[in-house]
Formats: sequence, structure tokens, C-alpha cells
Amino acid sequence: MSVAKKAAAEAAPGDLVVVESPSKARTLERMLGPGYVVEASYGHIRDLPKSQLGIDLRTFEPEYVVPDGSEKVARQLRKDAKAAAHIWLATDLDREGEAIAWHVADVIGAPKSKYRRVTFHEITPTAIAEAFKKPRDVDMDLVNAQQARRVVDRLVGYKLSPLLWKKIRYGLSAGRVQSVALRLIVDREREIRTFTPEEYWTLDALLASHGGEVFPAEVASHRGHKLHVKDEAAADRHRAALADALYRVTKIEKRESSRNAAAPFTTSTLQQEASRKLGFSLKRTMVIAQQLYEEGHITYMRTDSLHLAESALKQARDVLVKEYGQQYALEKPRHYRTRSKGAQEAHEAIRPTDLSRAPQPLRKALKPDQLRLYTLIWQRTLASQMPPARYESTRLDIEADGYVLRATGRRLLFDGYLRVYQEGSDEPEREISPLPDVREGEELKLLGLDATQHFTQAPPRFTEASLVKALEEHGIGRPSTYAPTISTLIDRKYVRREQRALAPEDVAFTVIDFLKEHFADIVDTGFTARIEEDLDKIARGETEWVPVVKEFFEPFIARVEETTATVKKSDVTEERTDKTCPKCERPLVIKLGRYGRFYSCTGFVRGKKGQPLPPGACDYSAPLEGEQGPQVEIIEGEVCPECGKPLARRRGRFGPFIGCTGYPDCKYIKKQRQKTGVACPQCGQGELVRRRGRGRSTFFGCERYPDCTFTARELPAKPAEHVEAATV
Repeated sequence: MSVAKKAAAEAAPGDLVVVESPSKARTLERMLGPGYVVEASYGHIRDLPKSQLGIDLRTFEPEYVVPDGSEKVARQLRKDAKAAAHIWLATDLDREGEAIAWHVADVIGAPKSKYRRVTFHEITPTAIAEAFKKPRDVDMDLVNAQQARRVVDRLVGYKLSPLLWKKIRYGLSAGRVQSVALRLIVDREREIRTFTPEEYWTLDALLASHGGEVFPAEVASHRGHKLHVKDEAAADRHRAALADALYRVTKIEKRESSRNAAAPFTTSTLQQEASRKLGFSLKRTMVIAQQLYEEGHITYMRTDSLHLAESALKQARDVLVKEYGQQYALEKPRHYRTRSKGAQEAHEAIRPTDLSRAPQPLRKALKPDQLRLYTLIWQRTLASQMPPARYESTRLDIEADGYVLRATGRRLLFDGYLRVYQEGSDEPEREISPLPDVREGEELKLLGLDATQHFTQAPPRFTEASLVKALEEHGIGRPSTYAPTISTLIDRKYVRREQRALAPEDVAFTVIDFLKEHFADIVDTGFTARIEEDLDKIARGETEWVPVVKEFFEPFIARVEETTATVKKSDVTEERTDKTCPKCERPLVIKLGRYGRFYSCTGFVRGKKGQPLPPGACDYSAPLEGEQGPQVEIIEGEVCPECGKPLARRRGRFGPFIGCTGYPDCKYIKKQRQKTGVACPQCGQGELVRRRGRGRSTFFGCERYPDCTFTARELPAKPAEHVEAATV
């Protein structure tokens, strides 16, 4: 009998276990066996109301409600709880999971003596059995830290977002973490736009040793000074002087160097690496990681810890010795120190629950994307416990009539952790080849000289991976907030993806300028990081949560009221110009529209179709210089099934879509399914897809419809990331 089954047999019959998602419930039920009824709360069974603030502004007490979609779940849990000897709250082990456990207990309403709180870092029989041997009470310090976060984010979202509607445009949103992330993107874009490239040239010689081996060398200095070549004329002068020079090796430096493996994955590094190596969005990464965790393949995926359990370290060594040999295993395990600001969870890093399960044997058990992410985690975990890669680095100094050329080379002596895994990078590493064996004083033969023009480069736009890295470095947000924050910025049309980069829309500049002028602390990285530190203090029981919220809210709401009364919409959304209207000669202004900024007459009135303009009105508007309206992208090989014209990608009021280029004569729109990565809980075969209902409402339904008719307003599992950055 397994450890878990033995523990289950000794338990009182009919115990109720509550988790967040159906898939986690199925895995846990299989491990616990008879004697337990395992039910899912389907994420947050209770939350703040969606249609109103839901917070008492005198006491800051939240008013929690059970959403309509959760009432059926709540009734079932109450029914099961009445017959249960004990109620085990087995939600996740972070603050959000603690809050969900507290909400579930309050909604059920059973006597306190019935409740047992259990947490586990991995869903394995041994871990589950150990957790059920050591139950505890709900940690109210963690609950209050989550409450404080939720309340502060709700106050920012529900008080600041309507202000943006009034002063800029309806439908915009602001959030404590979201707005700071947007500022980073906007500030970077402005830095790019104002960047002035500077020209410079490099000189490279192609040289050959006595043995005939060819290698390149770059001109580094001239007569003792570093060489700076700013234009083609100077490059030509230096190239002419070098053409007839005698090249001689004057200095040889050789040294051994080593490079250690990267640490095992935290949430943010997993998101970054999955973006670089697999092309996954942050949201997709977290959905797949959640599936792997709930099916028992990896440990908990929301963590900022680098710690690995001793059992995992021992298993890693055993696997490395067996698969790769003794030389690829460390004598003593390597321990990593967590450096993340405010690391809050005493968790492990993300690792496979069983390192002996290599990726290939799991091909049939996992979906393709699950296998790819599991492989990444398995390789990274093993590599973190492997010896460093060792190199021999060589540097040659070559003298040529007052010039010094430098050649560098590197030879791999031992691949170490590179045998299994190499960390990705936003900037591809330049390959360094070995240099030939030469002697000091040896003359070299010049085979060619190249002068190459370069320009200094502006900093790159943020990608999802590099933005997560920046947020983490500034101490902004936590592992659970990065993915929903970036998703919100994209969904709200603040930014768009251009290949892998995040490019801000015009409205983003307007919003950030408005917030910087009137709510500087909301978009200040230091202020946002201090809020996170206060939340950590609440979680540790060092301070109460209500005073933290009150200290933030009172000056904040005063600024909201002042800005509402004193700032005009035209002051924010219109920019004066020195141009005049070509129709009526009134001044032109630059306005912010749905598709960006444009010229508009100050006497502009939108005319009604088929009716003349009112006397004195003008309908002139025009795109800015160099900017046109939204363009369409023709899709090669796809034609409209109704009229035969090409299909194109377009952007409409509800977002991007694929439609006929014959519009408005042909109004065909291709139906697209937005997959979620969540299995249907009713049939277990299909995947849930996002569908559009009447009006602008959306819901989730099984892709096997009409064979399976399951629908839900929200994903029937704890979302891969909870939207901590509250939005309206």
C-alpha cells in the first residue's frame, strides 16, 4: 500500500477536500483514494463585485460576493461539507491560494473545528501524505496581505479608470502594476524615437600564420591611443597605412575560464526562457505550467525561490551519473541564493516532481506544448546541478607600424552543463572560434583589410521577456502578476505586438503623460515597489493591512477629486499647431482618435449621412504627416468563400479580425477560435475556446460543440495568473 493510500485508509470516511480546479481535483482524488471526496472551487468562489466598488471607504472593509457562476459550486460544497467529518482546504500555497481557502471556509460556513488547511509544493503521493499529516489553520497574515493587494488595486482601478474615461477616452483602464509597466514601455519608445545614431567604422584584417591558418583581427589602437574612426575618409587613411605594414605577434595571453549553469527556474525566468526559446506568450506559459503542476509533473509554478529540495538534488545527481557519466555530476550539490526583491514564498524553484522521468518517455502522456515546456524545465533543473563549462581563452596582440590589432579566440575544454542545456538571451552571443598556435615575434601575412561602417543602435523595444525582467529588477509586482499585466496592456489596446516586441499605441503616450503630471507616484517604480514591501510586511505579520491602505488612499483620492474638477478633456487630448484648416482657415489641432492621433479643424462637427453640415461647421480631418489610417494585410492563399476576393487581417472596434477585402459590398468575417489550453471538464476530450455571445459578452465553450455543450462564463479552473493589477 502506498504512503498516500495508507494515510487515506486511516482517515475518517467522507472527508471533503477542496482545491481550485477540476484537473487538480482528479489528480488528488487518484492519490488519496477512498475516504475522501475531492471538489473544485473553480478558482475564486468569492470576490469583489464586478459592477461596483465593493469597498467601504471609511473602514476599507471589502464587500465580497459569490458570483452567479459560482452559486452552484457553493451549494454543492455546502452539501458535501455537512456530511464530512473534516474539511481539508488544499488550495495553492501562495497568498492567493490562502485567500481562496479562507473564502471557501467562509462560504461553506461549517464549524471552525472541522477545517484543516494543507499545502504542498508538488502533487505527488509522498508530498500529499506528508501534507495531510501536518494540517494547520488558515494563515490570516497571508490572507490580509492578499486582501490589501486586492483592495489597493481595486481602488486604483475603480477610481482612476473612470477619470481616464472622462479626460481621455471611454474604455481605458489604469492599474497599480499595469500603469508602471506601461510607463516603462512608453519611456523606452521615447528613448528610441529621440535617439540620434552616430556613425563609426571598424577596421578588420584577415591574417595567416606560418602554418597557413587564417584568422581575423580588429585594429584596436594607434600610437598608444584607442582608435576611433568616425567617417569613411578616416577609415580609408588608416586602411591605406595598414596595407603595406609588417604584422608581427607581440603578445600572447592564454587563460582558462569557466561558466556556471543558470539557476533553476523561478516563475519570471521560466516566462522569459519560454518566450525566448519556445516563442510562448507569458499567459500561454502559465496556462501550460498550471496543467503540468495539476497533473503532478512539476512543482508549484508561482515562486521566486531558487531552493531545491535535498531529495531532488540527490535524484539529479543519480540521473546525471546514469545518463551522462560521473564527470557530469557534482561532488556536492550546488545551492542557489534567492536574490529577488521581497521574495515572499518559502517555496522551491520550479522542477520536475520526478527527474527520472525524462521528456521522451512522456511523449504520449503530454500534449506537444506541455512536452516542450516540461523538457525546458527538466533540462534546466539538471543543468543547474552540473559542472561548469571550461574554456581556454586566447588573446593575441599584433603590432603593425604603430597600430595594434587584437584577436581573441576560445576553445571549449569541457562542455559541462552545456551537454544538457544552454540559457537563452535577448541578445544572441557572438560565436568565438579558436585561434591558431602562433609564437611571439612571429610574422603574419596580410590577406585582406576591411573597413566596415556602423551606427550606434537605439535601445531595443521591450519584449514580454525583457519587460518581465525589468519589472522584477524594480521590485514591481510578483510572479502571479506579470502575465495578466501584459495581457491587459494588449487587450486594452495600449500596446501591440510587432513580431516579439511590445510597441505602444498613441493612446499610451497620452495616458502616461496624464498620469505622470497628475499621479506621479502611481507610475513611479520606486513607489510601486514600496507598496510591494508593505504587502510583504503584512504577510509576515509585522503590520496591519488597513493602515497601509488608508495611508495610500487618502492622498490618492484627494488628487482624483482635484483633477476631476480642474482638468479639461481638451487639455489632455488636444495639441495646438501652427497650421490652418484648408477648408475654413480655422486653426488645426492634433486630436487623439480610436486609431491614433490626427489633424482636426477646431470647428469640426461630425456630419450625419445624407444631411448638410450646420452653418459655420467644418468636417475637415486628416492623418498626421507620414501616418495613414489602419492598413490591411492581405493573407496569401485565402479567399472569401462568399465572393472570391482575398481575405485580409483588419482591426475593428472589437479588436483584430480576418475579413473580406470586398467590404462593404461583402461583409464576410472568418470565425476564429481563441484556445485557452484548458481541457473541457465535462467531456475531457476537447479544449475550451473563447466565444463571443450577444453584444460584447464573451464566454468559454468546448471546441467539440455541438457534441459537447459545456459552457462557462469564466475558465472552470483557477486561472494561470490572477489579475492582481485591478482594471475596470
